[in-house]
Amino acid sequence: MKNIRNFCIIAHIDHGKSTLADRLLEFTRTINVTEGQMLDDMDLERERGITIKSHAIQMEYEMDGEKYILNLIDTPGHVDFSYEVSRSIAACEGALLVVDATQGVQAQTISNLYMAIEHDLEIIPVINKVDMPSAMPDEVEDEIVDLIGCDRSDIIRASGKTGEGVEDILRAVVERIPHPVGDETAPLQALIFDSVFNSFRGIIAYFKVVNGVIRQGDKVKFFNTGMEYDADEVGVLKMDMVPRKELRTGDVGYIISGIKDSTEVKVGDTITHVARPCEKAIEGFQEVKPMVFAGVYPIDPADYENLRASLEKLQLNDASITFTPESSVALGFGFRCGFLGLLHMEIVQERLDREFNMDVITTVPNVSYMVYDKQGEKKEVHNPSGLPELTMIDHIEEPYIRATIITATTYIGPIMTLCLDKRGELVKQEYVSGNRVEIYFDMPLGEIVIDFYDKLKSISKGYASFDYHVSEFRPSKLVKLDILLNGEPVDALSTLTHQDNAQNFGRRMCEKLKELIPRQQFDIAIQAAIGAKIVARETIKCVRKDVTAKCYGGDVSRKRKLLEKQKKGKKRMKQIGNVEVPQKAFLAVLKLD
Repeated sequence: MKNIRNFCIIAHIDHGKSTLADRLLEFTRTINVTEGQMLDDMDLERERGITIKSHAIQMEYEMDGEKYILNLIDTPGHVDFSYEVSRSIAACEGALLVVDATQGVQAQTISNLYMAIEHDLEIIPVINKVDMPSAMPDEVEDEIVDLIGCDRSDIIRASGKTGEGVEDILRAVVERIPHPVGDETAPLQALIFDSVFNSFRGIIAYFKVVNGVIRQGDKVKFFNTGMEYDADEVGVLKMDMVPRKELRTGDVGYIISGIKDSTEVKVGDTITHVARPCEKAIEGFQEVKPMVFAGVYPIDPADYENLRASLEKLQLNDASITFTPESSVALGFGFRCGFLGLLHMEIVQERLDREFNMDVITTVPNVSYMVYDKQGEKKEVHNPSGLPELTMIDHIEEPYIRATIITATTYIGPIMTLCLDKRGELVKQEYVSGNRVEIYFDMPLGEIVIDFYDKLKSISKGYASFDYHVSEFRPSKLVKLDILLNGEPVDALSTLTHQDNAQNFGRRMCEKLKELIPRQQFDIAIQAAIGAKIVARETIKCVRKDVTAKCYGGDVSRKRKLLEKQKKGKKRMKQIGNVEVPQKAFLAVLKLD
């Protein structure tokens, strides 16, 4: 056990975690690196150049004549995937904190660092990309010293591109990170930190052995669900899975036991022996709190059950999705899904399409509100259609977040304006170093859900970094804005919005829908309503045949008669006609600005 080291790599987006992981794997001769980011094995990750899933891999390293086993976990950097990071941290004793030499410390660097410190991890600071012409290693060293309070000599300078400093990193991992602590003679306790679905072998759980030993063929049980299984195969994770006879305390590996039902495996659960169970489960990590809710509906109603199965399989691989069944008048049966943010929602939609061939419609995302009625009862509402009658509501509270933005001083003005437009309140601002400033805002979560992050990136030319956590619920003047087509409300397009923005938002929504809904044989009235009051209206004119073309000359009453006949037909058609809202229209609402 004293020769095992478990560590993860944490950093802000694009600071070179996966590239550095490639160099470590190459240096320890674990694999031949044929292309960049070997651990990002999903097509989506390759295309977007981001890490979505944490990846665990085992390396063997020899130092001073002794062999060490290093278990590395490469983690995502985006704020939407911070749950992946928290799970990886729970399975490690140390972390490499990677900071880009050209960009310095950013918001996600700080939030991931705090997460690691809470778990008492040993931190090894690394400055990456020192080979770049625009690198400022000395300034970045000052920032890291201010942040962690370490010595300058503790900071390793490296480059994921050229491989400089890689050996120093491996040495530091062996010398500074403590080996796992545990008791091999105690009852088995293993923490599940991830799982995947394999269509031939069932569900494969990844775990870290905290106490005891697990062998192939053992009878094991999952502590929280109480289900019992045979350990058909246990082993370690290299680029592929490598079976082993046994895994001892401190090892990280996988277990295959032919589990078919995805509800039986919970990330954060404890594996123990049936014959000699442990007293209590390992203190896992906190339950995930979804930030953004959206309805996901199959385009073909017959696919409802397939969609449920697909979401369950996806939930194994990404434990931060939550979903509950719901139905909508316009879209039929579907699920209300909770995501950690907009990028997360987009990725889930893409994965459903690519991995499970599911065509889905996603409704406008929103957040959860607390509604208090006149009797003093409170109810959590995720969906505008779940609101009680207006006369019954006493007040509504919405979630507020504490946002941290780190940026160059040149962009303070536009960023302040953006946050204040989104009903933000400035809490404080601090100068981090030189020309970098850290701004704290209290803002409503509902305002940042849709396009805040994109706008922040564009006004700061990509230099502002953003991180947030939910702080509290506050009373707010919210109204429900309904969209009516020919007098019928389309529940998938209704939103909860602040009273001051409602009228403007309704008008813009009607104009956008007018462009996107195709013309029909009859007039379509698009209206935005708050309660019974119509605040905006647009009309899509009908497609008409020129019925008076055959009349040339003669009395005007002949034309009148033909037009009246046409008008009656249009009126009858309007009563039985229904309006198809294309998927583009639902998505356009997200991108209104």
